[in-house]
Amino acid sequence: MTSEAAVSTPPAISSRSSSPAKRDYYWLRSFIAGGVAGCCAKTTIAPLDRVKILLQAQNPHYKHLGVFSTLRAVPKKEGFLGLYKGNGAMMVRIFPYGAIQFMAFDNYKKLLSNQIGISGHIHRLMAGSMAGMTAVICTYPLDVVRARLAFQVKGEHRYTGIVNAFHTIYNKEGGFQGFYRGLTPTLIGMAPYAGFSFFTFGTLKSLGLKHFPELLGRPSSDNPDVLVLKTHVNLLCGGVAGAIAQTISYPLDVARRRMQLGAVLPDSEKCLSLSTTLKYVYKEYGIKKGLYRGLSLNYIRCVPSQAMAFTTYEFMKQVLHLN
Repeated sequence: MTSEAAVSTPPAISSRSSSPAKRDYYWLRSFIAGGVAGCCAKTTIAPLDRVKILLQAQNPHYKHLGVFSTLRAVPKKEGFLGLYKGNGAMMVRIFPYGAIQFMAFDNYKKLLSNQIGISGHIHRLMAGSMAGMTAVICTYPLDVVRARLAFQVKGEHRYTGIVNAFHTIYNKEGGFQGFYRGLTPTLIGMAPYAGFSFFTFGTLKSLGLKHFPELLGRPSSDNPDVLVLKTHVNLLCGGVAGAIAQTISYPLDVARRRMQLGAVLPDSEKCLSLSTTLKYVYKEYGIKKGLYRGLSLNYIRCVPSQAMAFTTYEFMKQVLHLN
């Protein structure tokens, strides 16, 4: 019985079929699996995501509060659904984001291994970084809109919904350029985040199946000849991967959010580039209350998020016969 890679690369074309229709069908199933995984992961931690944005950007209504006190304050001020504000835009964004990221990871890993000759653990790191950046570029405008909607507080709405936010940003913030504000720090932050996330999960999975196959593994439901991790082990590996990746990339995530929010913030003129934003946040708020503000929340949200994403994707691969 063979052990499966972290996120399996597709089987060789010749083993599937030379028919273009069947090749496309495989990638369609892979696309769906990644999208479902992303949606499940983000829905699980949507309230924590809203609080993170409020704390990172120093929202005046909540900036004096901590993580858990903000979680209690938002429902009191905005109702329970206030915890899910901006989640509609997030779902519109996260399905293609998750789908593109997981599918691109498979493709990049195959490209690096077969065409360039890079293999071993390093190709997981490189493929993960490239996949994360590809997904960001394709879905970034939706992330900007989602951040703007999530930053709003009841009674002080600048945007009435997703469509209005797109229209307002396009007309008042320089057209399409307004939708890509903060893209540079996002890409720079995504490279280590996605890279170390896929790298850590893949490495833990391959080592676990190699050294403890009977303890940690089980036969895949769609292909008994392939060994996959048990569900609780998948969750653990995904959580560890998320924690490591977030610690490395968090300051860049703070800078990205402030640049995305743009004109919504009173000090937006000081957050026009990655370097100036990082310097301003460090000088004004310091490391703990600035660059790493909300990190405790991020640990709480990234562990279940990444655990759910990887575990759901592994499950969907079996449901859609991708192993």
